[in-house]
Amino acid sequence: MNQATSTPVSQDLVDQVVSLTHDAGKAILDIYQQDFDVEQKSDDSPVTAADLAAHKILVAGLRGMTPQIPVLSEEEEMPSFAERGSWGVYWLIDPLDGTKEFINRNGEFTVNVALIENGEPVLGVVYVPVKEVTYAGSKRLGAKKIVAGESKSIRVRSLSERQQQQLPVELVASRRHGAEAVEQLMAKLQPLFSSVETKDMGSSLKLCLVAEGEADLYPRLALTSEWDTAAAQAVVEAAGGTVVDVDFNLLRYNTKDDILNPFFYVIGDTDFDWRSILEA
Repeated sequence: MNQATSTPVSQDLVDQVVSLTHDAGKAILDIYQQDFDVEQKSDDSPVTAADLAAHKILVAGLRGMTPQIPVLSEEEEMPSFAERGSWGVYWLIDPLDGTKEFINRNGEFTVNVALIENGEPVLGVVYVPVKEVTYAGSKRLGAKKIVAGESKSIRVRSLSERQQQQLPVELVASRRHGAEAVEQLMAKLQPLFSSVETKDMGSSLKLCLVAEGEADLYPRLALTSEWDTAAAQAVVEAAGGTVVDVDFNLLRYNTKDDILNPFFYVIGDTDFDWRSILEA
């Protein structure tokens, strides 16, 4: 296979990926509405028939669309870094992000597809099958949210406006990880805003809330993998936000042997001086 070193992100490509995530979502919901078994992978994380069904649809679809671009999926054996380190462009997918949310039947799980170019997520689609909501973004084309076939542009919100209007700053947090660190961060923010509120959410939806201006910050001070974040990071950046590690370096992909992310912050308003607060 002759691998691509770059690929133009067109609206047609975005639309094809959106359609593909919807196909995967239908397969997931078919299983979600039945009784299903839960198995454990070698890393003790859960996997279901829905993860595998979505994986097959996405991989076949992406390889059919772009045969010259490799696909890296959570549900497939990962190539060595010696091999994937040579990829200038590749698809990075999580066929069912939030398997624990799927098992608990709370609806907060997503289908994630990202196109990575030289370590940067340049296109991302996050689909929420239960709600039939899609987030899609690329820096060139901007970010959008699609609900019931209706598409609208989304943008991160201004924190200075919230301060002027004496509105709360809102953090989005994981239900399962990092509660103590979030409480410490809230204490730092309390003097600057009328109040500090949190929203609990599962899967990559946490990043999407920041992208659409429904939250201001998502501090992730616990481990994640690259396929958990790449698609939603592309949406956040297309909406005007940023995703940085705790040293304020941009989160990048496929740069090392393992596929774990560092701890990170998803920031909406990049004009706000988050650095002085978060590094304090």
